[in-house]
Amino acid sequence: MLKHTKKNWATVLALLTLFCSFVLAPLGATANVQADSTDPALEKIQKQGKLVVGLSADYAPYEFHTQENGKDKIVGFDVSLAEAIAKKLGVKLEVKDMGMDALLGAMKTGKIDMIVSGYSATEDRKAQVDFSNVYLKAPQTMLVLKKNANKLNSLSAFDGKKVGAQTQTIQEDVAKSIDGASVVSLQKYPNLISQLSQGLLSGVVAEKPIADAYAEQNKDLKVINPGFSDDTTGASAVAMPKNSPALQAKVNDVINQVTTDGTFSGWQKKANKAMLSGEGKSYWDKYGHYFLSGTFITLALAVLAVLIGTTLGTVFALMKLSSVFLLKAIGNIYVEYVRGTPLLVQAFMVFFGAQALGLNLSAFASGALAMGLNSAAYVAEIIRSGIESVPNGQMEAARSLGFTKNRSMRLIILPQAVRTILPALGNEFVNVIKEGSVISVIGVGELMYETSVVQGASFEPFIPLMITSLIYFVLTFSISRALGFVERKMKR
Repeated sequence: MLKHTKKNWATVLALLTLFCSFVLAPLGATANVQADSTDPALEKIQKQGKLVVGLSADYAPYEFHTQENGKDKIVGFDVSLAEAIAKKLGVKLEVKDMGMDALLGAMKTGKIDMIVSGYSATEDRKAQVDFSNVYLKAPQTMLVLKKNANKLNSLSAFDGKKVGAQTQTIQEDVAKSIDGASVVSLQKYPNLISQLSQGLLSGVVAEKPIADAYAEQNKDLKVINPGFSDDTTGASAVAMPKNSPALQAKVNDVINQVTTDGTFSGWQKKANKAMLSGEGKSYWDKYGHYFLSGTFITLALAVLAVLIGTTLGTVFALMKLSSVFLLKAIGNIYVEYVRGTPLLVQAFMVFFGAQALGLNLSAFASGALAMGLNSAAYVAEIIRSGIESVPNGQMEAARSLGFTKNRSMRLIILPQAVRTILPALGNEFVNVIKEGSVISVIGVGELMYETSVVQGASFEPFIPLMITSLIYFVLTFSISRALGFVERKMKR
């Protein structure tokens, strides 16, 4: 009887083990799948209800600006891919256009969620971000002037010559690998093409779709293959924050589908067609609104920067003149530090630093703040010198009449200093307008930014620059004349 009972228990245990292997094991696997079904990057996108994609929209036919129904729009097959990814995630798409060298920093500080900009998955980049599967492979080629094509038919022919490439791209690495060549790295492709057209560069390294687009628009250019190896072939992939496996899996699902069912090829044809959509219109009809919009943003940046700069500059000037050691030290350190560093660095520090501090400032707000903080250092010196130009007897006379030091400064000294300060402040305002061009690197749509947009859309590198230079001249000349009028009135 006992022997049969043991056999029964053994049978039950065997059945339980079998049940666990067939039922509980799959449940455990499901639990693992669920654990990997999300990650911080994906959760952030789904929580905010939008996918913020960063790109550099001067890269036709990958991404570029065009007009649709009278409105500016960024199009290209990279944008089509971004739209498909957003649809897969069930969120809206927001595209942010900025300089190529700002994209990686923008993603690492949370300004954007991913990069879809013909971005190559190099080993250095893989150490910092995750990449999707490759969605496009394009061989590297060289754009040269057609008249020089016969002489520049091999890599050795570029020995001792200048070769251009876009900064922080695989093309820059390819250019640097050419023996004896001097590499010129610029942020925008239109600027490279401009130097090539003027004979300042012997060639520009570009992926074949880009090179073909420029050669089709400019008959003076020709695409050649001087002998680049297959190892240099560009492999475009989507860049995402590090350790985002769930987001990566969803992006790969989209890429695998669109590259196998012909959808991506259709996007490429659509992008090529969009490049020719403006034919038949006058130059101003196609691009005039870009210049007008850029001019308005430039003036808005300048006004805000001058307001911030004048307010803070006055404070720091008074701190430098203070008898309190700590205030004087703070004023001196701020002025010397800001005047000793480039505005470009300060713009990046504000743009990325604000995000690191939890302040999600827009590109415009970051640009205006950076320009204002920069201007404050110069305005502080202008006001300090203006105050010191007022004779000391004025302060002594005010104090003898019973005025406090603060009231004497506010009511007696500063009003007299304004006459000395105003011309220098006017020059600072003019300089702020021109220096605003630096802010385009973080994606602010000021005049130089819109100029690069027109360069990329029109494939004309020089004409947009001429128009922009005239606009800057009109702005600065008008302001100078207005300030001169005010000065004459004050003298009376």
